[in-house]
Formats: sequence, structure tokens, C-alpha cells
Amino acid sequence: MRTLTKALQESITPAMALDLLKEGNKRFVNNLKVNRNLLQQANETSDGQHPFAVILSCIDSRTSAELIFDQGLGDVFSVRIAGNILNEDILGSMEFGCKVAGAKMIVVLGHSKCGAIKGACDHVEMGNLTALLTKIRPAVDDETETASDRHSGNAVFVENVAAINVKRTVRDIMARSPILNELIASGKLGIAGGMHDIATGDVTFFEDTITIN
Repeated sequence: MRTLTKALQESITPAMALDLLKEGNKRFVNNLKVNRNLLQQANETSDGQHPFAVILSCIDSRTSAELIFDQGLGDVFSVRIAGNILNEDILGSMEFGCKVAGAKMIVVLGHSKCGAIKGACDHVEMGNLTALLTKIRPAVDDETETASDRHSGNAVFVENVAAINVKRTVRDIMARSPILNELIASGKLGIAGGMHDIATGDVTFFEDTITIN
């Protein structure tokens, strides 16, 4: 697998970037990881990086974006925070990754059985975690399918909230960043949301979140 150069990055369209991630996830699920010389990639990217995607995912130890999508050094910007929530620092990082560094795709990746989502469902308050979980609360409120047992013990409720949280974050990125929204509108950048099943490794993308012009 070749290390990404500026020329290779520029040749990748948003649609191609999404396909690269989908293909990488298939390899991961089927335990067919590409053989890479990571030390060589470290050397080849030492003077510059040209990732093709920015992936916002959770800090959960089972959800490393590079592993889930079978990518090497220099291939993706990986932004990780509990509950894959959005804030100004993350938006700024995405703007750098896409506008300055040339990434072609943003992916917001939630995952099954997310502890942060469960915490928001249970209205947990604990130190600085309280403010973080507050950012997930709108997704909890938006879940209207569950009339009772609206807590972390209800697995269906938790997964529904996790999916809503991903979709809200995709919309918020476009609404809160004129820079990224302009890149998406011009066809230079794509965006999508998806869920990672920690039991199978499979990533499912939500069709209603995919914007590729």
C-alpha cells in the first residue's frame, strides 16, 4: 500500500475517499489487513502529510479509526472524543484537515454500546464529564420511539440515541462551519455518518447523512 503523496491525495474524490474507507472496513471485518511497512511510512511522511479523510470517533479503546478502516500512517486524521461530540476545537481541527491539508471526506463515527451515550441517557453528572454529556442530551431528547425505560439498561434506546447523535453531529458540522460547508457545496469535500458495531467490526453508513456533490 503506497504512502499518500500530495499528488495521490489530489487525485482522490470525496466519493473515492468514502469507497476507500468502506473497502478498508471490509478488510478489517474479514481479517485481511493490508501488509504495510509502518516504519517506512513514518519516514515517507516525515516531511509532510496528505490524509484523504478526517474521522471523528469515540475514545473507546475498541474504536481506533485506523484499525477499523485498515489505514496506515498518514492516511487519515483521527479525531477522538467521548461520544464523538462536536465543539469549536474539533471544528477548527476539521477546518485545518480539509481546507489546509486537503482531506476529501469527513466521517462521524458512532459505535454500539457507547459508554458516553449511556451516561447521557442516565443523566450522569460527574466533574467535567457533565459538560461533555450535556452535548449529547439533545440526541436523547430527540429519541421519540421509546415511551418507557429511557435509560442505559434499554439497549434499543441506547442504540437509537447513538444513531441520532451521529446524525445531529453531521448536521451541526455543516451548520456551524461555513468553511467546511463551502467545501462540501463545491464538491471538494464529502461528509457522512456511520455506526461501528464493536462485536462484528462492521461499519454501517447512514445514507441520509452522506453528502457528496
